[in-house]
Amino acid sequence: MAIPGNLLSATTETIDPNTSGWTSKLNCTINMGVGGRTGGGGCLAVKSVAAGEMQARTVSSYPVTAGTVYYTFADTAGVVPERIGIRWLNSVGWEVNTTWSVPTMASSSGWHRVSVAGVAPGAATRAQVVLSSTETAANVSHFWENIYLGAPIRTLGNLLPFNTESSEVDASGWTPVVNASITRQVPVVNWAVTNYTAGGQTLAMTAVAAGNASILSVERPAVTPGQEYLAYAYMQPPTVASVAWIELRFYDTNGNQIQATRSVLAPPTPATGMYRQRVSDTAPANAATCSLAAGLDGASAGQVLRLETIVIGVAPELQAGTVVPYADGSFEQGVAGWTVASGVATLARTSPWGSSYFEGAYSLAITSSTASASTIRSAKFPVTGGVSWRAQILAHPAAGTWATVVVRPHWYDAAGNDLGASGGVSYGLPGSAWYVLPSDSTAPAGATQAAIELVVTAAATASVLHVDQVVLWEVLPQTAVEEHSDGGYATLTLRELPLDDYTITVQRVAADGTRTLVRGPSGLIDRQPVTSDLLVIEDHEAPLGVQYYYAMTIYNPSGVVHGTRSSGALTLDLADLNTAWLKDPGNPQRNCLVVVQRAPDWQRPIEQAAFIVRGRRNKVVLSGKRQGLEGELAIWTRSDEERAALHLLLDSGNTLLWQAAPGMGVADMYVNVAQVTEARVGALAQEQWRAWTLPLTEADMPVNLGVNGAAGRTWQDVLTEFTTWVDLQDVYATWEDVLLDRRMR
Repeated sequence: MAIPGNLLSATTETIDPNTSGWTSKLNCTINMGVGGRTGGGGCLAVKSVAAGEMQARTVSSYPVTAGTVYYTFADTAGVVPERIGIRWLNSVGWEVNTTWSVPTMASSSGWHRVSVAGVAPGAATRAQVVLSSTETAANVSHFWENIYLGAPIRTLGNLLPFNTESSEVDASGWTPVVNASITRQVPVVNWAVTNYTAGGQTLAMTAVAAGNASILSVERPAVTPGQEYLAYAYMQPPTVASVAWIELRFYDTNGNQIQATRSVLAPPTPATGMYRQRVSDTAPANAATCSLAAGLDGASAGQVLRLETIVIGVAPELQAGTVVPYADGSFEQGVAGWTVASGVATLARTSPWGSSYFEGAYSLAITSSTASASTIRSAKFPVTGGVSWRAQILAHPAAGTWATVVVRPHWYDAAGNDLGASGGVSYGLPGSAWYVLPSDSTAPAGATQAAIELVVTAAATASVLHVDQVVLWEVLPQTAVEEHSDGGYATLTLRELPLDDYTITVQRVAADGTRTLVRGPSGLIDRQPVTSDLLVIEDHEAPLGVQYYYAMTIYNPSGVVHGTRSSGALTLDLADLNTAWLKDPGNPQRNCLVVVQRAPDWQRPIEQAAFIVRGRRNKVVLSGKRQGLEGELAIWTRSDEERAALHLLLDSGNTLLWQAAPGMGVADMYVNVAQVTEARVGALAQEQWRAWTLPLTEADMPVNLGVNGAAGRTWQDVLTEFTTWVDLQDVYATWEDVLLDRRMR
């Protein structure tokens, strides 16, 4: 799959099937290598003609806008360090200058990432990617693949700007706090081929002298009091002992720090890789802004802490609807609000990083020194009385044996008075896998708070139980549908879907049993991966005026049916029989409700060839297959807003869906629209009504077309990237392009 937003062609990006996108710039020849990363098997082999620097560049140059930040990266391998650059060209193709990355700190024959970002100079109108390495002899090859040039790729929802997240332009997004200097370095790191937010250049904090050292992000993005936030960063700590940490800080309107939450990295020994460390907390009542700090405690002079992909965003839910904060459910920064209510058990966060976890990099370690029962209790979380709640944990017996684990909620009223615990569910843990342990209970009428209790009974001394992904949520229907007749669509909500390589198929079932696949962001939902336990689908191709329901089939990682679901029946109504919907299946935000003036008089063309046979009365006619319907649909728009909306719908030339009310003699039909006539209905200039003639040609349903959407993009992402609304005008043509992050160049 091509890198989203890449200005380079697929061939230039992946070097498959050939090297036609690249040419020599200095001291090298271009060859086709093998063993690439992107699936095609090919890679770019740049071979030195003589000892010294060699450079390869893209054959094509790509349009850029002066003053705009552009980003390039590649995966590379060789026997010497390398660098990558953006070569800026003016309108006549002359080089203005080149923005180079910091050279890699060491060479590596394994694939690793290099990258750089820079602002296009004032005279630049086009750009090329340049690859460089300095070989020590002739006929030495350096290998490149997975190459990108385009707008900065940043983490959606990140409150920090691109250069603070990645330091690809410079290190100006950070400032020393104590005993630290800041530079940029490019260590050898093998990122996943599709991890496009991870670059080559890292932020490097160096301890000036022995002792504690720390740095702080310059940006202080706005926060909402009461909202839980999650911050994280990939960290590469020193190999010599010291304590690395990140800290989420909140400030009031005067810039005074009012809260700081620290999360300490527990790396393996020796620590040689990149480790993603998380920290979360809720913004206090008087919080206005936030920032992220990072540092080393007990550092030696000259020790370096490197950071990459630094993010602050709204904390995700470990389960849709859970009331358990991220820190209490994931244990990424400690045991949070969990305590031992009774018994001999002790609590700790697992160590080192990544040794035992289901989500994140850590879990809760419950250790029992004797074969006895202990009660472990969480902090209290807000609930609603009188409704059903599900407490759920993931448990993994790590040492010894465990007789039973009981999962249950413990209820409290608004004053904190104890309302007792539910009976819960008791589980045996026969092996050493991760087990899902749910427990459903109805909250007492007066309950406003609940804690999750685990009654764990060890069957042997020195038994250890790891717990992760603790959640508590109100039990809502697993499958729900909602009609939106005014918008011509239905919403299907699927809850508690299984993750971990499960797939799903969603179909619309008509009264006669006919099944049609439902469309999602990646196309028709046919064995598509389940990426979240909550799936909400807006079905804009649902039929009008007839009853139908949805059927879902869920498959396990082996492709075997895991389970099925079906929704209740529903019917979408069209209030006015004189209206019809014209819809763009891939862009439902463009859908239009129009007034029908006259339905088409259909024609069905056919290709024929007639031959006259001497001496015969009748011609011999050879016919092809009769084609689909063709005709002209006459409609009205009633306002300037409807007229503009119809123009937007028709502008793309996409295949449309025409839906009229049942009984009007027309079934739902996919159509292509030819040359359109827009006419006035009267002589008065102020008249807003327009008469349209739409020549329609029947088409097949688009199969591979996905529903365009923001894909997690919010106004905060726009605010983070652009200082003023005026800045958007040079980047996006329409507000729809802003929503979809579809840039002009």
